Amino acid sequence: MSTKPPGGTRDFLPEEIRRREYVVRIVRDVYEQYGFEPLETPAFENIETLLGKYGDEGNKLIFKILKRGEHEASGEADLALRYDLTVPLARVVAQYQNELPKFFKRYQIQPVWRADRPARGRFREFYQCDIDAIGSTSLVVEVDLLAAVSEVLGRLGFDDFVVRLNHRRLLTALLDLNGVPESQHGAALISIDKLGKVQADVVIAELAARGMSRAAAAGLLEAFTGHADTVGRLQSLLGEHEQGASALTDLGAIVQFAEGTPAAGRIRVDPSLARGLSYYTGTIMEIAVPDLAGSLGGGGRYDNLIGMFLGRDVPACGFSLGLERIIVVMTERSMFPATVASGGVDVMVTIWSDEARGDALRLAAELRRGGLRVDVYPESDKLGKQVKYAASRNVSFVAILGDDERARGEVAVKDLRTGDQQSVARGEAPQFIARRLNPEP
Repeated sequence: MSTKPPGGTRDFLPEEIRRREYVVRIVRDVYEQYGFEPLETPAFENIETLLGKYGDEGNKLIFKILKRGEHEASGEADLALRYDLTVPLARVVAQYQNELPKFFKRYQIQPVWRADRPARGRFREFYQCDIDAIGSTSLVVEVDLLAAVSEVLGRLGFDDFVVRLNHRRLLTALLDLNGVPESQHGAALISIDKLGKVQADVVIAELAARGMSRAAAAGLLEAFTGHADTVGRLQSLLGEHEQGASALTDLGAIVQFAEGTPAAGRIRVDPSLARGLSYYTGTIMEIAVPDLAGSLGGGGRYDNLIGMFLGRDVPACGFSLGLERIIVVMTERSMFPATVASGGVDVMVTIWSDEARGDALRLAAELRRGGLRVDVYPESDKLGKQVKYAASRNVSFVAILGDDERARGEVAVKDLRTGDQQSVARGEAPQFIARRLNPEP
């Protein structure tokens, strides 16, 4: 019997969990600093809640849950694991519309599931760190979101990320101007969204397979190719196309409003950014770093999604950071502070002899009351073996209660980081260790 977890999922050992908690703590602190409030929703939803919200490609990646009990033999699904955190949010807004404020800003950090092919930084079960603002069409919302996620990445130590920015109406305009029928827009955007992740020839082949001539597909991709003067080039391409010109104006305003925020200087208007989810209606955004095929997160405006549940449209915009991808890049770049990689124990109390076991447990309790994280070696083993074990767990200090120390009312404290050892009065041991763990500047 294999002991491996299912493909695309992982077990998290202590060091990995400490890394995750470090990132989540910073994400949560920044989100709350920007006025977002916490929300949680169930791991699974009614299947009709999810189907039809992500486009044909997304529907294929939904993990369906078969009916249970007497209905099991039907082979039908009535529930599904959460695909993202945005559609559940839309359902919540519709359900609790009279209890939520006019402008509702929420953050949500929970796992989602997708029946996708696992790859580097891509899993079937993964966490998203979402922020969304409900109730306003103002571009201030987009800037607020971009400032928050940029501050998160800055605090984590990223200094080379770029915010890619585009607009669904701009994409529609470019498709129109290149002769793509409206009925093929959705399919074309799914292929265009792969630009930068696969070779252009692959995208051209996909567009051709969807019924477009290779010449037309190549011409379409030319419209989405980056340029030194991207905005000027787009203005020339759009000409008098009213919707496209309006979208480009909005993108320019976002860049301008972002000056003076953590997103300043990070934003690049990128006409090739498509983002495949079908519920986007306006601005779309994505964060990229040089050594990752894919993004650290993305989002956009979805002013029609809540209306699918509520019966009337409610403006909304959101951004999702991918926790797993952030951790992958930070680990490969050695970006985590040394304190995160170290063990979760400050001091380990050794057991000198069987007769000293009770006294060792009492000392551990005293050290814990002093605010320290304390472990007790469970057996009266050779002292060298106990110290070696503590070092293997990255414990900073070892507290030794030998016969002489007990007689004098002292504790021998060994600093495993430096090798120094010093005896101190037992009552002063918690403060002594705490001062050396966190020395004053």
